[in-house]
Amino acid sequence: MMRAAGRALLLGGTMSLLAGSLLAQPDFDFMPDGGRKTLMRVFGGSATELAMVASSQHDGAEWQRMVAAKAPDLAPEEIETLVSYLAVNMPLPAEAVGEAASTEELSATLPPDGKELAIANCQFCHSLFSGYLSQDRDVEGWRGVFKPPYHSELPMSARERETFSRYSAINMPIPYQDVPADLRF
Repeated sequence: MMRAAGRALLLGGTMSLLAGSLLAQPDFDFMPDGGRKTLMRVFGGSATELAMVASSQHDGAEWQRMVAAKAPDLAPEEIETLVSYLAVNMPLPAEAVGEAASTEELSATLPPDGKELAIANCQFCHSLFSGYLSQDRDVEGWRGVFKPPYHSELPMSARERETFSRYSAINMPIPYQDVPADLRF
């Protein structure tokens, strides 16, 4: 009986430590916003407008014109990040758009963006800094990251891999001094 109680206590303590480390994730505000967050900043003020964007399909040039007209103050990299996110991920399935009654509900149906995918998938096997943040690659170079067996098994769809690759090509590398010291190596 005592042995079982000891195991339960050890297991509970281990789970608490793991939960604490997950809650103690670093702040990633130093990384450029991904397409989903920028989409919400630009089009998230109106559920109708957000639904229109989410149900639209355009090529990159059309999305570029639409975003530039709506948000002329965005930096070129922000526009490019948003345009690439929209070109890869829109339109959403009609039922997802139709069932959403508010911008919050519609936001919850949006696919993850490149920043979210990097945070969720890159930092657990290697240094986020040396393995991701300091890498300078074009889109094809980032697509190539998924060819080795250790990356080809990541649980990401083809669309997510493309979203990640485009975001990364636009926004990486991040200058050394802009990365928090505790994430540099």
